[in-house]
Amino acid sequence: MEQALLAFSHETGIFDFMHSPWGWPVAESLHFLGLSLLIGTVGVFDLRMLGLGSGIAYRHLHRLVPVGVLGYALNVVTGTMFLSSAPDQYLYNPAFQTKLGFMLLAGCNVLWFYTTCSTEVRTTADFQPVRGRATLIGTVSLLAWCAIIVCGRLITYYRPPYHWCFWC
Repeated sequence: MEQALLAFSHETGIFDFMHSPWGWPVAESLHFLGLSLLIGTVGVFDLRMLGLGSGIAYRHLHRLVPVGVLGYALNVVTGTMFLSSAPDQYLYNPAFQTKLGFMLLAGCNVLWFYTTCSTEVRTTADFQPVRGRATLIGTVSLLAWCAIIVCGRLITYYRPPYHWCFWC
């Protein structure tokens, strides 16, 4: 896996860019910008489902979804750049592995939202609370994204030669 990621990184020029003086700082800045867009959107929407900002219409908040998707796309691109240019820093890192687990949880949670109660939430009146399932989904989302941020910060504390892996 490491070799495949490094080969991809070299073939696409990502490795050379990331190991240039400005590569890592630019990618990290874009990653944080994407995170801000994503968490700003998801966080506000989730907090609204938990009862904060009851005067804000869900249908208006839902208009921010493209901003959150843009932030997520930015994070996928920059995250791929980090992973492929230094796979040994990530693949065996328990913080990174845990981060991926919480990302999977967040992804399943958003699918759960859109398949079960998205329409109901969008049509809820401005000052009305949402039902229990939507509140649970909002809670899981907030907790998952907070854990993703914490795990992302912890990645730097588990650097090689520390090789530990859930699936090894």
